[in-house]
Amino acid sequence: NANPAQASADVHEHFDNVAQAVPQSTLAQGIAAAFNSNQTPAFGQMVSNLFSQSNDGQKAGMLSQLLATAGPGLVSQVLGGAGLAGLASSGQVTPRAASQISPEAVQQLASEVHKQDPSVVDTLSNFYSQYPTLVKGLGAAALTIAMSHMSKQAA
Repeated sequence: NANPAQASADVHEHFDNVAQAVPQSTLAQGIAAAFNSNQTPAFGQMVSNLFSQSNDGQKAGMLSQLLATAGPGLVSQVLGGAGLAGLASSGQVTPRAASQISPEAVQQLASEVHKQDPSVVDTLSNFYSQYPTLVKGLGAAALTIAMSHMSKQAA
């Protein structure tokens, strides 16, 4: 079912099956299609949602990817108000530090990075392709878009 508005109730099960059957790069392309779709929430909101559902290690990994794309100036600007500007200089985020960052700060950072460098979608799609169970938290519409895109890649 390629129409996200009519996502089937068992889309999560179908996504599990597809995610296990396709190469990780194809899964990443499907996630990117969901991130870029005008039928899903804004990129920053989706990233914040995934961040909220992640364990501290996954949060740290995602933030490290985001920081590498953002650059220190933008990170200081966005996270400075949260007292976390020091993350910009280190480049790597520990799980402990990641646990102190709010989903709202992540949403703002992801949105700003996306405005400056849209390739962050591919970077984070590649990262999240390692965690297909986590991706299911994006909801049925996003999963339907991702699977539709993956099926076109496989065809």
